[in-house]
Amino acid sequence: MLNLYWENVKCTTLSSNSVNIIYGLKADDQILAEERHIPLFEELCQNEGVEFLAGGATQNAMKVAQWLSCKPNTTVFMGCIGKDRFGEILSEKAEAVGVSVHYQYHEKEATGTAACIITGSSRSLIANLAAANCFTKDHLDETIHWDMVVQAKYYYIAGFFLTVSPPSIMEVGKHALSAKKTFMMNLSAPFISQFFKEPLMAAMPYVDILFGNESEAEAFSTAMDFGTTDIKEIALKTAALPKEDEGRPRIVVFTQGALPTVIVENGKVTEYPVIPLKDGELVDTNGAGDAFVGGFLSQLIQKHPIPECVRCGNYAANVIIKRAGCTFPLKPDFQ
Repeated sequence: MLNLYWENVKCTTLSSNSVNIIYGLKADDQILAEERHIPLFEELCQNEGVEFLAGGATQNAMKVAQWLSCKPNTTVFMGCIGKDRFGEILSEKAEAVGVSVHYQYHEKEATGTAACIITGSSRSLIANLAAANCFTKDHLDETIHWDMVVQAKYYYIAGFFLTVSPPSIMEVGKHALSAKKTFMMNLSAPFISQFFKEPLMAAMPYVDILFGNESEAEAFSTAMDFGTTDIKEIALKTAALPKEDEGRPRIVVFTQGALPTVIVENGKVTEYPVIPLKDGELVDTNGAGDAFVGGFLSQLIQKHPIPECVRCGNYAANVIIKRAGCTFPLKPDFQ
């Protein structure tokens, strides 16, 4: 499975409020790093107990899919990193959990980094994309990499990559269409629909399965002038958008946090409840949506029906939110 997205080394650490104050970070917020934030990453790395994780939305999903597949070499990931220490750590961490990585290396930009500062039950996420924004279709076109595309049967990409290399997305989408394979995308964030609607809608006709959460669904509805904030209605309208392969109706999957997951399959809406949490079990919601996708994909590639894919997605998200960062036990107990 080919997955295209940026890649991050994530520094997850328990931090005092002073870090948030010094760098102007807010609780439960996500921002892109400015120049004044750059020293933060090295400072966090000096902290005792700092943990490095291979991260980024798509790479998180691949980690979880690989974990739940229980089979070696199930997932392949491509993205762009720098020739630096963080890049070496990233490669090591991704390979350690079984994801086969084939990075493009940038000569000038540093490896993208994301720092997650957890204070009590709150977290602040700050990302320095750097080389993650530099992936080019040239890497994809290399014979060794395009052969991987041809060999894969399923393709998943986060909507964030629409800001990086739309030509790569279109190339993979068209291949998936011609070979009758499954091409999947995630809306990823409200700003994608707001500011990158053109490349999003260019790719949409090739999308067989679309993922998103409730806020992303509402932003998409606004961008498309659907005239509704009802998640089920948005899902139905999204599934009905033009599709190149009309013989395979689009499946839409919208998560809603603690509320039921909304699925549209063959024009029908179904809701699936999530696994409830006990008091005190919630640790960190970062990566929960990525984990859901990873769990979903792990069953899809085994040709299980959609209800089973959703059940595993909910299981994976439930595991991840009880831990700091997108991490998981050595072996899953999903049955």
